[in-house]
Amino acid sequence: MGRYFGKAPPYHKRRTYCHAMSMLPSFYPHSNVAVIGAGGGLGRAFVAILSADENVGMVHACARTAITWSEQNVRARQLDLADEDSIAAVAEAACGSGPLDLVIVATGILHRGDGIRPEKTLRELDSRVLQGVFLVNAVGPALVAKHFLPKLRRGHKTVFAALSARVGSIRDNRLGGWASYRASKAALNMLIRTLAIEQARQRPQSVVVALHPGTVDTRLSKPFTGRLGPEDLFEPEDSATRLLHVLDSIDQEQTGAFLAYDGTSIEY
Repeated sequence: MGRYFGKAPPYHKRRTYCHAMSMLPSFYPHSNVAVIGAGGGLGRAFVAILSADENVGMVHACARTAITWSEQNVRARQLDLADEDSIAAVAEAACGSGPLDLVIVATGILHRGDGIRPEKTLRELDSRVLQGVFLVNAVGPALVAKHFLPKLRRGHKTVFAALSARVGSIRDNRLGGWASYRASKAALNMLIRTLAIEQARQRPQSVVVALHPGTVDTRLSKPFTGRLGPEDLFEPEDSATRLLHVLDSIDQEQTGAFLAYDGTSIEY
């Protein structure tokens, strides 16, 4: 089942990271950062790493339910992707610490206890499932972009990044299946590309990208990784670290791109 996610490279090892130095030297000093989906495995990893980074001033940890954080520079924010008013309110509140420099949308749904699960054949397509998956994977991130992109700092590199998946690549689809998840991520990729074009007109130094995090040992992938060994899975901290390296290395030339955790480009 690992074929749906892509394997970690052979040099991947489980490890603990220490970020005594900044991972984001290309960003504005004491950056103002927002992580959407801070309650998930990858979201939590992003918050933990960023809050310890010497070049990050404030992290707004946004999740649907209240989460308590011990870090002094983390502000918990309640944000529901299905409630645009909550998205707008959090975007406004986050700017109380100044313009935003980095926004990471780390949300996603592949399965849920109310019957949402990846389809094996077209016979399993269900309108409720399609709508639920598209809401979280495409509509929600689009509305986050609507309210957060105008809050990004002018005159300096800023990044808006949303977690996509390699299975959202139309050209790379050779197996079929997982129709709602694939289609929702393909829709997200198109939204990112479209948003990047418009954002470049408003803020030329702003970068908007979709990211493939690899196969990550989180609740989202858990039911589908039983046959994978430790070498084929990323720990959340490992994936988040690699993605942050990518975000620090890119510039406006990459805006609108779909990038993997190693910085390589994925075809739409």
